[in-house]
Amino acid sequence: MKTIFTLSFFSIFGMHCLFAQYTTPGNGNSYSLTDLVEISNGVVIDTNDAYLLNSDLTIAANDTLYITEDGVWNINPDVLITVFGAFITQPPQEFTIRSSAEGTHFQGIRFEDGSHAHIFQTKILYGGGVRVLSDDFYMSHSEVSHQIAGVSTGGAISFSYGQPYVGYSKLSMNDMPAFSSGANSSVGARFYNNVLEYNTMLNQNRPQINMGASGVNDTIFIVNNTIIGLRDNTMAGGISASSLLGIENTVHIEGNIIRDNRYGITVAGAASKGVIFDNIIEDNDTQNNPAQGGSGISLNATGEPSMDIIVHGNQIRRNLWGITVINQARINLGDGTAESPGENIFAENGNGGDIYALYNNTAHDIEAQNNCWIEGQDSTAEQVEEVIVHQLDIDNLGLVNFTPFLCSTLSTEDTNLMQKVQISPNPAKEFFVISNAAQSKYEIYDMSGKVLQNGSIDSESYHVAISLQPGKYIVVVSGSEGRRSLGLLVR
Repeated sequence: MKTIFTLSFFSIFGMHCLFAQYTTPGNGNSYSLTDLVEISNGVVIDTNDAYLLNSDLTIAANDTLYITEDGVWNINPDVLITVFGAFITQPPQEFTIRSSAEGTHFQGIRFEDGSHAHIFQTKILYGGGVRVLSDDFYMSHSEVSHQIAGVSTGGAISFSYGQPYVGYSKLSMNDMPAFSSGANSSVGARFYNNVLEYNTMLNQNRPQINMGASGVNDTIFIVNNTIIGLRDNTMAGGISASSLLGIENTVHIEGNIIRDNRYGITVAGAASKGVIFDNIIEDNDTQNNPAQGGSGISLNATGEPSMDIIVHGNQIRRNLWGITVINQARINLGDGTAESPGENIFAENGNGGDIYALYNNTAHDIEAQNNCWIEGQDSTAEQVEEVIVHQLDIDNLGLVNFTPFLCSTLSTEDTNLMQKVQISPNPAKEFFVISNAAQSKYEIYDMSGKVLQNGSIDSESYHVAISLQPGKYIVVVSGSEGRRSLGLLVR
C-alpha cells in the first residue's frame, strides 16, 4: 500500500512539472505556436484541431509570438498570458483565442510596460480581459467579448498610458466597460469605427467607454463608433471621458451612434476641453430616473480652469434631458463662427411631462445660435424658450442666447449623408478609394495632427495615391453635408 501511494505522488508531481508555466528564452527570436509546441515542455500542445495552453505563458522581453495562421488557441481556465516582448497576430482570415471549457474563463492577457501588441483579425473570447501597461498597443478588425474581471478589472481592455488604437473591432457582452483607463492615468486613446454592444453586463454605474484624462498635449479620439446598450442594464452609460483628478483632458468625440444607454456622453472635470460633434444620441433613458442621469450630453465641472467644450451638429432625441451643463462647466453651442456653427437638432428629450432640450445649471451665459430646438417644425421664440432652462426661469442661472434658431434648413437626411462615406482597402499600401463623397475635400493627418496630404474629390469612387510610411493615419472628408473622420492603416 505504501508503494502504491509513492508512485501516485510522483505521478501527480510529474504531471505538475509537465504543465508548469513557461517563459520563452529571451534570445530575441520570433516564435510561432508550432515552435512553442516543440520547446515549451507541454505547456503549449497541438490537439490536431486547435492549440491548447495548459498553464501560464510568458513572452520574454526581446522575443515575439507571431501568429500568421487561421485557427483556434484554447486556454485552460485561470491561465494567464503575459507579454514583455511582442505579441503579433496577423492571420489570413481569423484567429480565435478562447477559454478551453464551456462556462469558464481564462485569466486574460497582460501586456507589460515596454511590450508591443499588434492584434489583427483576432477574436479574444471568454477571458479575464486585456490589461495594457504599455504605450504600444494596436488592434484592428478584431473582437473582444464575454470578458469577466481577471487580469483586467476596469474594462474588457484597460489602458495605462500612451496612444493605444482600436479600430474596426467589436466589443460585446463584457461584464465590464469595453474600454477603460484609470483616473490617475494619461491615455490619448484612438477608438475608430468600432461596434460596442451590451457591455457593462454587471450593470454597474459605469459606461461602455470609461476613459480618464488624455494628459497634457494629447487628445482622446472617439470617432464613428456604434455604442448600443442593453435596456435591461439600467446603470450602464454610453461614453465618459473625464478628468476627475485635475489632469489636463482634451476630447474629440465625433460621428458616433449612441443608443439605449443610461446616458449618452458625459465629460467631467474643470481641466477638460474639446469638441463633441456630428453624433446621433438617442433613447439614452434606460434608468428612467431624471435625478440620476439620462442626458444626451452632460458636462460637469467644478473649480478652475473652467471646462470649455464646443458642441455642434449632433442629433439628440428622446433622452431624459437633451444637454445638461452643471456647476462651472462651459459649453459653446454655436457662436456664429466656422469652429462653432451650432446646427444641433433636438427632439423629444424630456421627463415628467416636460421637454428639456437644454438645461443651463450654471451661472455662465451660453452662446447657442443656429440650432434646431424642436425638430420637425419652424418654431417661435416662445416655443424655443419652453424647452430651455436658463436665467429667464431661475434668476441665478446664466442666460442662453438661442437666436437665431432654425430647423427647416437642417436636414437629417443631409446630416446622415456623411455617415455613408467609406475608405477601402483599409489597411492600404499604395492607394485607397474614398466612396460616396463626391464634391468634397479630403485631408490626411498623422497621429500628431499634422496634415500630410489633401485634395478635392470629384467622383463617387475617388482614387487616392499615397506614399506614406507604415502606421496609423486619419482621413477627414468634408463637404457641404458635414465632416467624417476615418481611421486609415498603412502597411
